[in-house]
Amino acid sequence: MCHGTHEWHRQVIKNCRRLNAEKGYGIVVMIDTEGSEIHMGDLGGVSSAKEEDGEEWCFTIRKFNGPLPAYTLPVNYEGFAEDVQVGDELVVDGGMVRFEVLEKVGPDVKCKCTDPGILLPCANLNLWRDGYLVREKNVTLPTISSKDWVDIDFGISEGVDFIAVSFVKSPDVIKHLKSYVAARSPDRSIGVIAKIEDANSLRCLDDIIRVSDGVMVARGDLGAQIPLEQVPSVQEAIIDACRKLNRPVIVASQLLESMIEYPTPTRAEVADVSNAVRQQADALMLSGESAMGLHPQKAVEVLRGVSVRMEHWSREESHHEKPPLPEISTSDTGRTSEQICNSATQIANKLGADAILVYTRRGYMASLISRNRPDCPIFAFTESRNVMRCMDLQWGVVPFQFAFRKDLESNLLQSLALLKAHCMVRSGNLVVAVSDVSSASQSGTGVLQSIQVHVLS
Repeated sequence: MCHGTHEWHRQVIKNCRRLNAEKGYGIVVMIDTEGSEIHMGDLGGVSSAKEEDGEEWCFTIRKFNGPLPAYTLPVNYEGFAEDVQVGDELVVDGGMVRFEVLEKVGPDVKCKCTDPGILLPCANLNLWRDGYLVREKNVTLPTISSKDWVDIDFGISEGVDFIAVSFVKSPDVIKHLKSYVAARSPDRSIGVIAKIEDANSLRCLDDIIRVSDGVMVARGDLGAQIPLEQVPSVQEAIIDACRKLNRPVIVASQLLESMIEYPTPTRAEVADVSNAVRQQADALMLSGESAMGLHPQKAVEVLRGVSVRMEHWSREESHHEKPPLPEISTSDTGRTSEQICNSATQIANKLGADAILVYTRRGYMASLISRNRPDCPIFAFTESRNVMRCMDLQWGVVPFQFAFRKDLESNLLQSLALLKAHCMVRSGNLVVAVSDVSSASQSGTGVLQSIQVHVLS
């Protein structure tokens, strides 16, 4: 929500909804809040500006009604000129460009480019002094700004599926937002994604994960908050923590950064994407590559091609026993679901099943199967469109909205016919079916959870 107007975003959402209706897709829509960190403003209407070594620019909190003066960059934080000191280093967009502060003149801060690169509109700014990140500037800034609340209301009114919160520092922020969303949209479930891009987030990571509906590893800004050499290990730790706590995790930013300008990624970027897939993140997210890059479709094709190939290779080599995951359920029903899903995954892997079918009302059993990372696709069936869209974010899950029949056998026949029609399964395939949906005749006896193995005729 740093970029574009509400009307522009509304049209994007309409396009997604239209494709869902016309093509039968389940495209999920997430808005990403700007957050209260320091940002540059618009670049005077241009999509980017190239910085050269030694160029002098003016960062200012002044407002301009007309065109921006040459070599001038607006800043959104009113206390910027007061906080900055001569000799400080301004790090833009996680290190894409760096400036040294030369002079302060009222609301203006004159700087020299020391590390050239490309400036993008609304890029994030971090201030470093004597080799350390200056944190005092953000102590009084709320995680969710007044602009964010307006954007969140817009997202709720448009019926988005997820809201991503920038610069989450504590679980209380997520709890507050979830309560607000539930009050404003009681008839619709909107998930809240915590973006981990602040060093403070890492101090209470597990608590943030537990209260969130998912997590995003926002590596660009995170890399400006912690030493660069720590980013790979922190990424892996966050992915591992999310899997143990059964929350989907997105790895985002700078996956194929060079494709903003070039039609082919660097081999290092391909290796980076492969590493995120091998770490078993639930989703990968492009940002600048698809938002304002010169080759958006190609970037998506490259990301998909590398991901699919890496998943095949990972499955081919994963014949060893994987360490057991810790139990997460506390209720008897939840523990039963967890054990059934663990067993179903083991059965599918040992029998070399071609698919796991899950029939679920809330999506919980699908998430438990996904958590186990089986060697075959997971086809999840639910009656709720909201649940279907939320499951789309989970690893390996292909969700369908599906009207449940009176018993599991009828559900199996109808869903297998649907999958055959889409060429997702065929005769001779072995499938494992898991269900927590009771038949009408069993409704008085509680939830019936089951595993079945079928060979398709």
